[in-house]
Amino acid sequence: MRKFLTALIVIPLGLILVAFAVANRHFVTVSFDPFISDDPSLSLTLPLFLLLILVAALGVVVGGSAVWFGQRHWRRAARRNDAEARAARAELSDLRAQAAAARPEPQRLPSPSGVGLYGPVGRDKQRATL
Repeated sequence: MRKFLTALIVIPLGLILVAFAVANRHFVTVSFDPFISDDPSLSLTLPLFLLLILVAALGVVVGGSAVWFGQRHWRRAARRNDAEARAARAELSDLRAQAAAARPEPQRLPSPSGVGLYGPVGRDKQRATL
């Protein structure tokens, strides 16, 4: 089922991406020099679809990094709580072992000889001989 859902999403997305690339295959120049616009020294010429895909990928990476750094205190708290839970489990198991060692063995009464659970040995509830 998971492969089907992945294919259901990836195949149409791939088709849209290919159609976008074919429609936007002309070259553009991206300049990183704000002072000289006629002949920039820091420029890059590449197809428009590639530029847009690279910018989108960069946005995903930067956004993911920002979220990851923003949640660092939650991860730290989760690690601390996990360590406390492990310590509590270890302490509980030690206390249970101590309680089991301190508990006396239950006293069992000896069964009367010649008498079974339902009366004399060899008879059932209705006192029939077995």
